[in-house]
Amino acid sequence: MERGLFWLSLLAVFFGLAWAGRKEFQKVEAYRLWAEQFERAKYDLYAVIGQQGDELTWGKPTSQGIVDTKTFSLKQVQSIQLLVDGKAADWDNPPAKGRAELEFFYVNNADSVRIPFTESPLAAQWGQFLQKRLESH
Repeated sequence: MERGLFWLSLLAVFFGLAWAGRKEFQKVEAYRLWAEQFERAKYDLYAVIGQQGDELTWGKPTSQGIVDTKTFSLKQVQSIQLLVDGKAADWDNPPAKGRAELEFFYVNNADSVRIPFTESPLAAQWGQFLQKRLESH
């Protein structure tokens, strides 16, 4: 009886892990199809981002596809800042831990857009790349 309960609970854990893996695979596959339209793209647990020329599109990955997508042009952006745990961070030496975001400040507008990243070094790389594109205009 005890062995049966033990194996049954292990079977339940196995099915739970298989279900979670399938959901994550569906998210990644939806991202792969979405990312084909961009020159450069990034998948992250918090957000996906795609860059095509001066246009940036970002949204939230789900197993049904990318939702809540927003698009803006780098031509509308005045500056970009790297934030880690809500505080400004150094591009060249970002903290290894903490919730990272790229904040885009618009020209002639008090609003800004924040795109979340799970890793601050990756956010710094994207920010530096986009900053160079911004400066080249």
